[in-house]
Amino acid sequence: MNSKVKIAIVDYGVGNLYSLLRAFKFFGAETAVIEEADALDGCSGVVLPGVGSFPAGMRGLESRGLEKKIKEIAAADKPLLGICLGAQLMLSEGREFGVHKGLDIIKGRVARFPDLEGNEKVPQIGWNTIHCQAPGDWSKTILDSFNEKDQVYFVHSYILEPESKKNVLALSDYGGYTFCSAIRDGNIFGCQFHPEKSGRAGLKIIENFINLTKEI
Repeated sequence: MNSKVKIAIVDYGVGNLYSLLRAFKFFGAETAVIEEADALDGCSGVVLPGVGSFPAGMRGLESRGLEKKIKEIAAADKPLLGICLGAQLMLSEGREFGVHKGLDIIKGRVARFPDLEGNEKVPQIGWNTIHCQAPGDWSKTILDSFNEKDQVYFVHSYILEPESKKNVLALSDYGGYTFCSAIRDGNIFGCQFHPEKSGRAGLKIIENFINLTKEI
C-alpha cells in the first residue's frame, strides 16, 4: 500500500464502493479501495462495506485471501468498520440460504427479521433512528456526539444478533421489534445501516472513524 494511504476500503466484489470513498475523501482522508490482502499492511484503519448475501460475501473474502488478514487486523484492535453486509460478516455465522461461518470477530449470528407487527415489510428500506442502551455508551466511539433524533438509512432483511449485550452499540425499532443496529468491540465497529447514504448524520460517523484512526 502507498504510504500515504491511511484508510483502506476493502473491495471483495459485493457492492459499489465509490460513494463510500467520496464520503471519506470529503474529510480529506487519505483513502483507497483495496482488493489484495497484502495491501492492507501498514494502514491506520480498514472499512469492510458490502451489499448482498452473507454466503456471497464470505466467498468474496475467501477467494481473495482477505479473511485471514481481516481477522489479524481485528485481533490487533486496529480500527475496523463494517457496513451493512460487512458488519454482518464480522459475526460468527449467518443464516441466509443455510448456515454459513462468518469471520467470528464478534461472537453472534445474523438472522432474518422475525414476523413484524402490522405486516411491516421486509426488507426494511428507508430511514430510521438509532438509540443507545445507556447514557454515555457512545463516548469515544463512531457514534460520539450522535443525535438520537437523527435518522440513518437502512436496506436489509437480516439483523445482527451479538451473543453479548456488551457488543451492542446501538438499537433500532422496526415493526414493533427492537434489533441491534450497530456493534462494537474495542476499536472494531459495525453498522447495519449505511453512513455514506445517511446525509449529515452519516458523515459525522465517518468523521468519528477517521479521528479514531488518527489516535492509533
